Amino acid sequence: MGLDRALHNFRDLVKVAEIDLAGAALAVARIEYPDLVPERSLARLDELATRSAAARIGDRRRALERVREFLFDEAGFRGNADDYYDPRNSCLNDVLDRRLGIPITLSVLIMEVGRRVGLEIQGIGLPGHFCVGARVGEELVLLDPFGGGRRLERDEAEAIASRAVGRQVELTDAHFVPATKAQIVVRMLRNLQGIYARREDWAKALAVIDRLLVVEADAPMHVRDRGTVLVKLGDLHRGASEWERYLTRYPQARDAAAFKEELRRVRQTLAERN
Repeated sequence: MGLDRALHNFRDLVKVAEIDLAGAALAVARIEYPDLVPERSLARLDELATRSAAARIGDRRRALERVREFLFDEAGFRGNADDYYDPRNSCLNDVLDRRLGIPITLSVLIMEVGRRVGLEIQGIGLPGHFCVGARVGEELVLLDPFGGGRRLERDEAEAIASRAVGRQVELTDAHFVPATKAQIVVRMLRNLQGIYARREDWAKALAVIDRLLVVEADAPMHVRDRGTVLVKLGDLHRGASEWERYLTRYPQARDAAAFKEELRRVRQTLAERN
């Protein structure tokens, strides 16, 4: 599938009133797997939901526990703490195949299996860590998919978030507001952007940023980062153009002075080539 076509398909999936989260996650995975056939992975999610047998349980708390037990105890899905930054952990198709993932992809897994059995499980984007929550009566039941689906109390969630960001975090009610599907897609993309930057895989990093700009067209960081990645790829003209756009639209940005200097150097290099 060509890059333009893949980007077009991604746009079709996320620029809608109600995002198909599994479909959007698989569209993100096409950055790593251009020939991915999403129907196979969607069928796997259907199969997991059927095998869990949770749809036959009328009590929501017991149904939620059954989904958790099935996915993480019986089917063996788990967090890949040994190789956290493997891009495969961010690809839902790979998570389904390898049964390994990171917090956000394992959260998408339980959200999508839960949806198929009639449960509303929502993503909770804590600082540095992603988990899920389900309303059972008046109670918000928090689960940590990366931690084997175990139930989290609020103080435990605070401790996990503090470890993840490397400083003490005090969680407020606002931290437990469910993430929108668009926010989940953005967080998945930002994870991949960091992974590809670590690997200096700038072509894939550019594909990530192009998708971020579809979801968050007005976010200045994506315009800036696109310029940086284009320069890394040796496309100085287009990179300089993106930096100029960034500096024109956001002249008071905290990093404006640094990028003005980078832009000056790129322009000098281009002038020396002529």
